[in-house]
Amino acid sequence: MKKYLPIIICLSLVKFVIHCFGNRNYGFHRDELLHLSASEHLDWGFMEFPPFIAAIGKLSYWFFDYSLWGTRLFPTLAGVAILIICCLMAKELGGKTKAILLSGVCILAFLPFYRNHTLFQPVAFNQLFWTLGFYLFIKYVNTSNKKFLLLLGATLGIGLLNKYTMLVWAFGLLIGLFFYKKGALFKNKWLYVAAFIGFLIFLPNVIWQVQNDFPLLKHLQALNQNQLEDINPWEFALAQLNFPFTLVISLFGAVALLASEHLKKYRAVGVGVVIIFSTLWLLHSKAYYVFGIYPVLFASGAATIERLLSKKTVWVIVIAVAVLAPTLYFIPEATPVLPIEKFVTYKSLEEDKGRIELTSDYADMFGWEEQVRLVDSVYQSLSQDERNNCVLWAENYGEAGALKIIGKKYGLPNPISRHGSFWLWGYGNKDATVWISLGNEKPAVTHVFKEVELVKIITHKYAIGEENGIPLYICRKPKVDIPQWWADYKEHVFD
Repeated sequence: MKKYLPIIICLSLVKFVIHCFGNRNYGFHRDELLHLSASEHLDWGFMEFPPFIAAIGKLSYWFFDYSLWGTRLFPTLAGVAILIICCLMAKELGGKTKAILLSGVCILAFLPFYRNHTLFQPVAFNQLFWTLGFYLFIKYVNTSNKKFLLLLGATLGIGLLNKYTMLVWAFGLLIGLFFYKKGALFKNKWLYVAAFIGFLIFLPNVIWQVQNDFPLLKHLQALNQNQLEDINPWEFALAQLNFPFTLVISLFGAVALLASEHLKKYRAVGVGVVIIFSTLWLLHSKAYYVFGIYPVLFASGAATIERLLSKKTVWVIVIAVAVLAPTLYFIPEATPVLPIEKFVTYKSLEEDKGRIELTSDYADMFGWEEQVRLVDSVYQSLSQDERNNCVLWAENYGEAGALKIIGKKYGLPNPISRHGSFWLWGYGNKDATVWISLGNEKPAVTHVFKEVELVKIITHKYAIGEENGIPLYICRKPKVDIPQWWADYKEHVFD
């Protein structure tokens, strides 16, 4: 193993350094603001996701305060761990130096991982747990050591506390087990001990879901109605073709796991991958949901290619270069390594009526600081008595997250919002004399208040469309019962 360490360390450093440049640029993404906000309300669950990301957010705060680079360090470390485990899987599958190099290069060349391992979201950790789960199973196949089954159970439980799609991964591997020694593992008591460990770890979130009337089901329903049902079924499959060079390696890996005599004892992994892919496709999932299967395919593909080219190993290096080289130009599109002015030039973007349209991920990193600064200027213009009896009401979780996280350095009070988990955290001071409304349209504020004063329509050169041209109001004299108004919105928190 020691002779492979220089390769693994060098590849890991390359990935880490690239992300170090990307993690510091632009601003917080709206989803990052939500996850950091959740970290200030630690619980065993939230309306949109399980508790793991909030716990990591709390660690981030303890170590780095609310630093952009510090927050994004954690998904980046998850990405580096995925690269390392991918290389280790290649070794476990019979690969040597060239296979380990090629498998690590595939992680560097797979463009979606740059985005996934930059943003502070559950996605990076989900991919890590899927990759770790496959590695632990492969280790069990190679050693028959029960400790790898027990670690696999713990990985499943923690993975479920991060993202519920871990269930799809578990389902795929469960079906795959029928193809490992003709299902002999189902007679092994340690498999059930491992499953019980996973269940115990996940149980607190199950209890939380029961206590809170299963918000997961409501979120899935809203997600399906607003996003997933509009996805063309072929988009899921065709999206995998966007990355042809790494796709070729993964296809080699999939075929080898399913049909190769050299890897036949790992057939359960190949079957599991097919089941996971098919299940997510049938569920009309977004394309990135399945990206966690690629590291094990890169590892098996690299090991297979090295074996096929055993007498011409220099060609494995040629393939590695061919896989990585076309990717380099597109890295600035996947993680913000370029300052925004240079990115605009790089993409040849043109200004139109004072606006430059960025991709949604990048556009969602702009405008929050300006919103908070403007809210603070209005808040500071109030009398001391009004500031003591003021509520900040944001229309969506991005605006509320910005006021909560970025607003800390301004000394702003905690905001409220009826969107997602923010609804769960309440309406604040029902007897407030002044409300500052951010992003809510005029019909929404006039429904609640007798006195409504428009302060400004907020625009931003780079911000996403829904955060451009949003109103800021000062509101007084509620004409509805605030607790009842809040409670009545329960069925609409995901609208």
